[in-house]
Amino acid sequence: MSESLKSLEAWLAHIERGHPQPIAMGLSRVRAVQDAMRLDPSFTVITVGGTNGKGSACMMLEAILHQAGYRTGCYTSPHLLRYNERVRIARKVADDARLVRAFEAVERARAQAAVTLTYFEFGTLAAVWLFAEAGVDVAILEVGLGGRLDAVNVFEPDCALVMSVALDHMDYLGDTREQIGFEKAGIYRAGKPAICADPDPPRTLTDHASAIGAQLLLRGRDFDARPGATQWSYRGPGGARHGLPWPALRGAYQLANAAACIAALDSLRQICPVTANDIRSGLLTAENPGRFQVLPGQPTVILDVAHNPHAALALADSLKRLPRGGRTLAVFAMLGDKDIAGVIEAVKTRIDRWYVAGIDMPRGTSGEAMAQHLAAAGVTAVTCCASIAAALAAAREAAAVDDKILAFGSFYTVSDVMQVLHVRTQG
Repeated sequence: MSESLKSLEAWLAHIERGHPQPIAMGLSRVRAVQDAMRLDPSFTVITVGGTNGKGSACMMLEAILHQAGYRTGCYTSPHLLRYNERVRIARKVADDARLVRAFEAVERARAQAAVTLTYFEFGTLAAVWLFAEAGVDVAILEVGLGGRLDAVNVFEPDCALVMSVALDHMDYLGDTREQIGFEKAGIYRAGKPAICADPDPPRTLTDHASAIGAQLLLRGRDFDARPGATQWSYRGPGGARHGLPWPALRGAYQLANAAACIAALDSLRQICPVTANDIRSGLLTAENPGRFQVLPGQPTVILDVAHNPHAALALADSLKRLPRGGRTLAVFAMLGDKDIAGVIEAVKTRIDRWYVAGIDMPRGTSGEAMAQHLAAAGVTAVTCCASIAAALAAAREAAAVDDKILAFGSFYTVSDVMQVLHVRTQG
């Protein structure tokens, strides 16, 4: 191994250069390295896919299982502040030394298999290798893109969840919900529980689950959530549960995510049973930074990584449910390959003034282009700023005590704001 590859930063730079494309769909290269590593996990695997809601579901599953006494592994992406956030063991982020050791193991096998790996593929194999080394009981694996051809799909799940199906990553997955639904359903397995939290799943998803003989559980048919004023009730394959606390993760949509997680755990009750108290405690302790995260202090600052119209609609609904009073000032930046117009349309009636900026990377969009998108949508209260940090500074300068500052549009947007405000992630 090269002497230069001693630090985590050096390894991350190395694996980013490892493949000519940042995204390369297909499983053959990952399987070749997996075989060379002899990486066939004996622990329980829960795979979580979908357009939106994946991260929140992973955090709730991890928290509930941890409360139940299981040693958990959790792999998510992307990260907000540092790569270590992607890999957690027993709800603690993996340290640099552990990640470097895992990258070394993947690199040896990759060289043996004589193939290249993308950044995500390399990281997926490293995470699962670490989970095996740490002797976890259960691993929760978040799909990166799609499902059928995503690197996570080389590992056989004991249960798979599809949280939602909406239009995103259309260059890779197709430009209709039917095409995207088929790709998402690729994580389902014959004879295994297959959870779908989307209230209107594409026919391609349900047909695929039926064709392979998966144990499909549908929201509204096989499980559901019924909200109350201060608590909520769940109905699912394990029976009914009443008096559940609202999840610590904010947003009304989190009830549907929580119900899907409980349905998954119901379906695995013979393998890893959990109690009602485990569920309650897990819902109350799950954290997922950057997902309608409300920071303490005045004016209120809200962080949300919403970067597609489906997520923006959920964001708009969450904003609607906040106490009335004051203006909402948006710090807004997006990547150019996203549906910027669709996101603006979904949330524009909830925002009083926009502070826009560019994202300084190849896929980024300039602040001027963001302002043009807003103008096309009939939005005139727009200030164009040199950077996300400058947009935040301008919004804070303009904000009254009872105003709200919303930073959204991309993981990069939220990450930059978190760094300026010294907001930490968990672990």
